[in-house]
Amino acid sequence: MNIDSLNDLPEKYRKQAEIKLGKIVGTVEIPELSKKSKAKKYRNQQVETDGIHFDSKKEATRYKVLMDRLKKGEISDLRLQAGFTLVEGFTAPTGDKIRPIRYIADFTYYDSEGNYIVEDVKSPATRKDKAYLLKNKLMADKFGIKITEV
Repeated sequence: MNIDSLNDLPEKYRKQAEIKLGKIVGTVEIPELSKKSKAKKYRNQQVETDGIHFDSKKEATRYKVLMDRLKKGEISDLRLQAGFTLVEGFTAPTGDKIRPIRYIADFTYYDSEGNYIVEDVKSPATRKDKAYLLKNKLMADKFGIKITEV
């Protein structure tokens, strides 16, 4: 397919390209498209605390609590967004590359008794997410870690 101008694109893709070009060049303005903002799936609001971006107010509040506990010496080695590979990536018999399955914990730390704690800030709605439930089971199976939901 040879494209000489945006008008050669199908309408759906042309609008996407115009929005992207408008953001890059700063010249294209499409009010009916650029003003729309998609609502978050779980209605969370991103916030910034101590220069760190959090996906929700609840997660930022939990961070403050954990930082206070860290300063008091109640916990140690606090980490944010620690990653765990649950299933390694591989090449299928068809030759397709299959990406690894990863779980990103909101917080990990050691409590005063030396136990390794993995925390995930969850609302009642996100506790039922199928991908999360599967990753929770894989964490228990592969690493023997029970995710603490806050």
